[in-house]
Amino acid sequence: MSEGPYKLSKGWRWVRLGEICDKPQYGYTQSASQDPIGPKFLRITDITSGVIDWDGVPYCHADRHVLEKYRLTKGDLLFARSGSVGSTILIRESPPYDAIFASYLIRVRINQYIALPEFIEIFTKSPFGQAQLIPQGAAQKNINAKRIQQLLIPLPPLEEQRRIVARIEELMSRVREARRLQEETLKDADRLWQSVLAEVFPKPNSLLPSGWRWVRLGEVCETTSGGTPSRKKPEYFGGNIPWVKSGELNDSIIVDTEEKITELGLKNSNAKLFPKGTLLIAMYGATVGKLGILGCSAATNQAICALFPNKSTLDKMFLFYFFLFKRKELIAQSFGGAQPNISQTVIRKTEIPLPPLSEQRRIVAYLDELQAKITALKKHQEQTTAELNCLEQAILDKAFRGEL
Repeated sequence: MSEGPYKLSKGWRWVRLGEICDKPQYGYTQSASQDPIGPKFLRITDITSGVIDWDGVPYCHADRHVLEKYRLTKGDLLFARSGSVGSTILIRESPPYDAIFASYLIRVRINQYIALPEFIEIFTKSPFGQAQLIPQGAAQKNINAKRIQQLLIPLPPLEEQRRIVARIEELMSRVREARRLQEETLKDADRLWQSVLAEVFPKPNSLLPSGWRWVRLGEVCETTSGGTPSRKKPEYFGGNIPWVKSGELNDSIIVDTEEKITELGLKNSNAKLFPKGTLLIAMYGATVGKLGILGCSAATNQAICALFPNKSTLDKMFLFYFFLFKRKELIAQSFGGAQPNISQTVIRKTEIPLPPLSEQRRIVAYLDELQAKITALKKHQEQTTAELNCLEQAILDKAFRGEL
């Protein structure tokens, strides 16, 4: 009998997983195929949030001998040894197709006269189980059959296992429902935000409210872009001038940058020093349409367009919110070349519905207030998510100490 780190309740005992299961088995090494020939071929990438969509799992050109050796069936417990290393999934029902598993999964078959596969799966997700599977401070996260066999488990009698599994599943269903409600709340907030923006900014060529007018952005706003000092000149980098790359735009204020350039780099490139408060928009790559506002004086690379609205005509934050609303359209316009991109020409030709400046400021004040409320809601939801994660781990910890 193995000894564990704490005293167990009466009737419980410490066991190694290798004592209550067949020898762990590594999956089959082969390429997956979309051709519907042979068994389904389950890979780590086919498992999403602990769920397998068998219809979406590819196939494997394997013969009958391979199928019999690697066939998945109800009660099989699979360990991931790459990707989400140490994560597990239990095959709760026999697959609807002949199915085998790939090489980056390890299968364990539990002796069900001694332990419930559901109980063991839940244990592997507990703090104590995960600490054994993925030791802290390990240079490289990986698991193998030996580590799985050495997994130390506090094991109660079968009837107690059934009671614990039922209770945990009941509690976890409540946690999952709380998470679902959170997600719905955030989706509702995003839908509200988009609908408000759609109300504020009329569609092109639509009838405008009295006092509004359609203008091309270039009529009321100057634009320019930045540049990149030569990477071959190390003396151009490592200075004290913040240098913004398009990937750093996140619809928020930019107060620091990953890289900084020197005065020499600024002088010998197309980079320009923009003042604090400058509105930026990304023109190239995956971040097309992302916005930022400089919280300090900074230069940018050439993938960023700096916007300087005429202060007597166009409020900077009104333009910021307009481009938030316009983003999907800009992204749609950006495709067609080797990579998604828009240009200053596209930006300057963009038509914007322009109300009087006083009306712009009233709209901005309203959108600021709404955005602040949505941001506060998201922060609250993040805190709640962290609390739910702690609750989940606390439930599992108590369960395997016999304290649930």
